[in-house]
Amino acid sequence: MPVLRWNPVSILVVTGTGTGVGKTAVTAAIAALARAGGRRVAVLKPAQTGVAPDEPGDLAEVVRLAGDVTTRELQRYPDPLSPEAAARRSGLPVLNPPEIAAAATELDEFHDLVLVEGAGGLLVRFGPDGSTLADVAWALGALVLVVAEAGLGTLNVTALTAEVATARGLHVAGVVIGSWPAEPDLAMLSNVADLPVAAGAPLLGALAAGAGRLDRETFLEEARAGLSPWFGGEFDSERFQKAAAART
Repeated sequence: MPVLRWNPVSILVVTGTGTGVGKTAVTAAIAALARAGGRRVAVLKPAQTGVAPDEPGDLAEVVRLAGDVTTRELQRYPDPLSPEAAARRSGLPVLNPPEIAAAATELDEFHDLVLVEGAGGLLVRFGPDGSTLADVAWALGALVLVVAEAGLGTLNVTALTAEVATARGLHVAGVVIGSWPAEPDLAMLSNVADLPVAAGAPLLGALAAGAGRLDRETFLEEARAGLSPWFGGEFDSERFQKAAAART
């Protein structure tokens, strides 16, 4: 199998199959590797929910882990809900795809890589017009990276995410397991081979569980071990799949 090397995309949309799947840690890992490779990196978080105005959000975590990256947050909602529901409850303005795409395009002018991190999954709504992260990716013509869970149930939501992306004219670059435990269970081990099939795209990494709690230097080492050469890492999907299969 040929080794995937870093593909010089300038904008990458990072979505999850749901909440709490490790999306921010994966975004930070990609940013850290790109920074280590001398690339100018920006991370755009269109909507941050569940965080008060004076509290650190996902972008603060990205900076803590990845270092010197440009960050931009377009709207913050205090309630831990979808952006649409949180905006409705708070009375704050909703976001729309053109606004988000414009911010990403502006960042792209002065950076080598712009990472757009969504909130939850691909079809979580920004406003009552039904706009979603999928619309943003389409407006930008950007590749989509899917961050998935390792365990039982992940194949269905990964397949649904990929099917929706394809139906909307998007290209899924790959799938990354957002949190891979030291002692995976049978379902997790079995899913290693099935996740790329469900996504219709290659397995581009498996980030170690708890990586987001590490210091910056150690996190960079974990990012390198857990992400594909496509991102500048050393993760070997074929070897990882063979090792998982041998344990089932």
